[in-house]
Amino acid sequence: MTSVAPLSPFIIEPLVRMALAEDLGRAGDITSDSTVPESARACVVIAAREEGRIAGVDIAEAAFRMVDPSLKITRLLREGADVKKGDEVMKVEGRARSILTAERVALNFMGHMSGVATLTLKMVRAVGNHKAKIAATRKTLPGLRAVQKYAVMIGGGIPHRYGLDDAVLIKDNHIAMSGGVRNAIRNAKAHIGHTVKIEVEVDTLAQLAEVLEEGVDIVMLDNMTNAQMKEAVAMVAGRAVVEASGGVTLARIPEIAATGVDLISSGAVTHSAPNFDVGLDYKAAA
Repeated sequence: MTSVAPLSPFIIEPLVRMALAEDLGRAGDITSDSTVPESARACVVIAAREEGRIAGVDIAEAAFRMVDPSLKITRLLREGADVKKGDEVMKVEGRARSILTAERVALNFMGHMSGVATLTLKMVRAVGNHKAKIAATRKTLPGLRAVQKYAVMIGGGIPHRYGLDDAVLIKDNHIAMSGGVRNAIRNAKAHIGHTVKIEVEVDTLAQLAEVLEEGVDIVMLDNMTNAQMKEAVAMVAGRAVVEASGGVTLARIPEIAATGVDLISSGAVTHSAPNFDVGLDYKAAA
């Protein structure tokens, strides 16, 4: 179980409101309104259909509360709990129509976020006894970066950059368009404030040598072989944080971690995480 500071309501509420508005459209939940009596009450549980790590409990609860503040919501497991198939995560009691209206939005957020957290957890465990940390990238779904990176942290990873404005990351196109890696680094140092870190992506060990001569905070080894990464770690010798990126798969993580890198960054952990199967089960009338 991982402890992470909860997402701010200022992040949760607009996302939930947008998702509900998208689902309710112009006429609301016409299925529930036309089939379920207005007076009907229900008790339901959200349960895991597979093994993994749960994330998105706060957002699921917010969806139910936004539809109907009178619903009684009981958390049976906390955010970041490890679950097996059949474990019950949350109980909701109250107006049946309200529960049905909020169901899909609540499950969509929880299923996606739990999928990200579960994949991250698998990657973290694949690192084994090595020191490398699993980091997310900016390859996130538009509008969902905050919740996806939060889910990565629930899974035991770290968020990397949140956006273009919180660190300098000089990549191959920056280098090409600035006239070389030395120019890019010197231009960046002349432009940024003293609290901003600089990271540079390198494709070759020769390029890494140039970067180390200029001095940066982090070097990203892009699509290097295991042997190249091991040599790069020796070259850096603690003068910068070393990040491995490109071609990262769950199967490859143990051997990448064994090279001695500090970070392993993955885009797949957010853009390709399988949805985690959670469902809403009717128990009884409330």
